[in-house]
Amino acid sequence: MAKLTEKQKLFCEKYLITMNAVDAYLEVYKNCKSRDNASKHASRLLALPHIREYVDECLEKAHSNNVADVQEVMEYLTKVMRREMKESVVVTVTKEHSEYVDTGDGKPRKKTVKEEVPQIIEIPAKLSDANKAAELLGKRYALFTDKVQAEIVVPKFEGEDELED
Repeated sequence: MAKLTEKQKLFCEKYLITMNAVDAYLEVYKNCKSRDNASKHASRLLALPHIREYVDECLEKAHSNNVADVQEVMEYLTKVMRREMKESVVVTVTKEHSEYVDTGDGKPRKKTVKEEVPQIIEIPAKLSDANKAAELLGKRYALFTDKVQAEIVVPKFEGEDELED
């Protein structure tokens, strides 16, 4: 593979971010002021084999690392449907603390202090989420298609046999 110049590499990186070759070209090559010229030059750059190869390689890396494939999506939906996935919910727990305090007249009095403390707990996926996951899986496997039996009658017109093909 031919070595990319710094500007070519920067152009490729800007292009991969915006997927707009003209804007990427104008941002990297500051001396170009016309969008028409930038469009021509950007097209030429993207047509070069070593640049195209670099862009494709970067897209492949991004795709393989960041994008879920079919298997991963199907496994996730199945876990949600089976309610194996957990979600975190914040609940408020009330804690009570009681102690005896002197009232000044020699008689102790019970004093209760209540304190609300937020706590994070994990619960299984909601039923609505499980139902939606089941629906999506059902659509994927075409479980909900209606089977229709149709009888088609093709009309035959008089004199049809005498016509040329």
